[in-house]
Parts: sequence; C-alpha cells; structure tokens
Amino acid sequence: MILGIDEVGRGPWAGPLVVGAVILDANIEGLTDSKKLSKRKREILYDKIMEQAAAVGIGWVTATEIDGAGLAEALRLACRRAVKEVQAQQVTFHEIIIDGTQNLLHDTALSKYVTTMKKADLLVPTVSAASIVAKVARDEYMTKQNELYPGYGFASHVGYGTAEHKKALLSLGSTPLHRRSFAPVADIPDSKNNPAKQKKDTTETGNQSETVACDWLAGSGYQIIARNWKVKLCEIDIVAEKEGVLTFVEVKHRNNAKSGDGLSAITARKLGQMKFAANMYVHWHDLYGKSLRLAAIATSGDVPKVDRFLEIE
Repeated sequence: MILGIDEVGRGPWAGPLVVGAVILDANIEGLTDSKKLSKRKREILYDKIMEQAAAVGIGWVTATEIDGAGLAEALRLACRRAVKEVQAQQVTFHEIIIDGTQNLLHDTALSKYVTTMKKADLLVPTVSAASIVAKVARDEYMTKQNELYPGYGFASHVGYGTAEHKKALLSLGSTPLHRRSFAPVADIPDSKNNPAKQKKDTTETGNQSETVACDWLAGSGYQIIARNWKVKLCEIDIVAEKEGVLTFVEVKHRNNAKSGDGLSAITARKLGQMKFAANMYVHWHDLYGKSLRLAAIATSGDVPKVDRFLEIE
C-alpha cells in the first residue's frame, strides 16, 4: 500500500498551493500525469479516484500563507495537511512516494518511509492519482473565483501568468488571491475598481473552516471518513464515525456573530437537504444498517475556530 503525493500550483501568481495524497487498493485505468490529460478526462478520473481510492487527502495553503512562510515551507505545510487527512482515515500504508526530488516530510516521523522520484506522477499510479486530485480540486476552486473577482480570467488561466492575467492586474489591481511575494504581483497596487475587493474569499474560508472542523472532530475521537463528498444532486461537508455511529456534519461559518452563529443557517429546508444527502451517501456506499446521525459545527473569525458542535438528530 503506497501513499502517493504530488503538488499543483507551485508557480501561479494567484491562488492556493495544493497537495494531493492518495492510497489506492484498486486498479484504475488511464492514470497518468495530470498535465497529459484533457480537462474532461481528468474530471472523469477524479470521480473514479474519489469513489474507489482507499484514502484521499488534500492539503491547501493560501496565497497569504505562501507570502508569509515562503514557497518551500508552504510546500511542506500543504503536504503535512494532506497526509494528516489521510491518516485520519486510518488506512495502512507501507511506503510514501513523493513526486520530485524533495522529501516534504523530512522533519516528521514519516520521513523514513519516503521515497522521492522524478516523474513519479507519470510512472506510479497512486502518485498519478494524487496529481489528478490536486489539479482538479485547484482548478475547480479557481474557476469559482470568477464570481468573486470578475475580469481576471481565473477560469481560463487558473492563476498562472498569462498575457490576459497581466493585463487584468495592470487595469484592475491585485486581489486577496494574489501572491504578493511573486513578480509581477509585488509591484501592483490592491484593486480599487474591482467590486469584489472587499469580499472575503468565501471558498478559501470554507476550506479553512472545514479543516478546523475536521481537526476538532479528530481531537474528539471521531474518525474522518470523507470530506467534501458530493454527487450531482447533493454534497456533504464531513462524514465522520465514532463508536459505530456514522455522523454527517454540516460546517457553517460566520465572520462575526451579528446575525447569529453559523448554526442559525440550519433551517428546516437545510435539514431536509442534509437528510437527503445522508441517505444518498448510505445508498451510494451500501451502508444500510449503520447507526446514523446529523450534526453541525459552527465556526467564526477571520482565522476560523470552532464555536459550537450540535448533534441535530
């Protein structure tokens, strides 16, 4: 059982750095370096990996964290976050293969299990899977940023340096997504005309909130089974298990408490959606007979922290 690790987003001017970590116990046809696949093929393989892999972890590091810590430390941080998600799923592995020449776990107890390998994303299926997971997750995230930051073309270049991107920077200024330590962003003033300037990057905050919620659950004795599980009709933030009870957790964040904490958003309609999603998950994974529970976690703050955990029913 090999834990494969690969990163995406080392060089863009904007957006997060993402590390994928995957353990496979089944053969998935067509796995290769994500850069050699079409967008459609990557997405098809991504769905198969998420359904069939023994464990999947995704580590995110924001542009602000990259600027503060530097790219080398950001890579190590993203790797540790991805591996932590895999470990929470309690799947045994015997070797870790990291694409490239740098042991991103050199300062951890797992270092002795690491092999670094050039072109591992092309040669080792589980590393290929990690590269696909990281690429699709990051591309989807950057595509959604078009709604928050119109005019930058994030859906097309996903934060990388292009003529279109540079033109937008010069005319609109930089956004909170941009890496201020990267040229040519460093010399560009903050956006003045972009209507999204004052908006909090909600997707980034959501990822941070869910990470904090997962850490809280793990510290409370829960095993994290899945995160951001979704099919076309529904999605679940976190699936966790404790003492034989499968718990479906909705994470709600509020920057402040003026309008109540995040749990005020659990309306009757939202509760119905949660029940539907839980039933879909049970059907999808053939888990009939398991004890089930719905729960919610409220987080708050610019740096998210857990305020309240509520077992709904």
